[in-house]
Amino acid sequence: MEEKELVSGLRAKDRKTVEYLYEKYSRALFTVIGRIITDPDIAEEVFHDSFIKITRRIDSYDESKGRLYTWMANICRNAAIDKTRSKEFSQGSKTNTIDDFVYGLESKSGTAELVDGIGVKELLLNLNTEQRFVVECIYFKGYTHSEIAEEFDIPLGTVKSRIRAALNLLKKNLEKI
Repeated sequence: MEEKELVSGLRAKDRKTVEYLYEKYSRALFTVIGRIITDPDIAEEVFHDSFIKITRRIDSYDESKGRLYTWMANICRNAAIDKTRSKEFSQGSKTNTIDDFVYGLESKSGTAELVDGIGVKELLLNLNTEQRFVVECIYFKGYTHSEIAEEFDIPLGTVKSRIRAALNLLKKNLEKI
């Protein structure tokens, strides 16, 4: 099917044209999203939302500005980027514990000896509870200073002071190794 036929069929809301579009372009468009979002379930969700957006907004496609595929790929790319910036997506990446990051490696790659040799857990045990908490939130769960302050009702200055003190202590302990 030629591009002009495809566009006119989509604008006419022709079911066969939508099926053709899906059959011919879905894999390529999903790949665009998959390069940005590595979780296949989330990528699939974004793809389906993007495909619906493509079919509904076909009237906004302007042939003079570029090819149909480029327009569709931009919709998918932008949707994927928007998803990574969403609060839902960023909260999902903050659910792992420090053990998932530090000690989860051994189950995937058999590097238990290497991880234990690093001594990360022991170094963090040298921190007080408040310092360890902010280090885990920032470096292992992906929170920003502001997010910690807001979510856990800790003054922003206190969060910054705790992280600074924790890093200084960790630096001193690392120099001993």
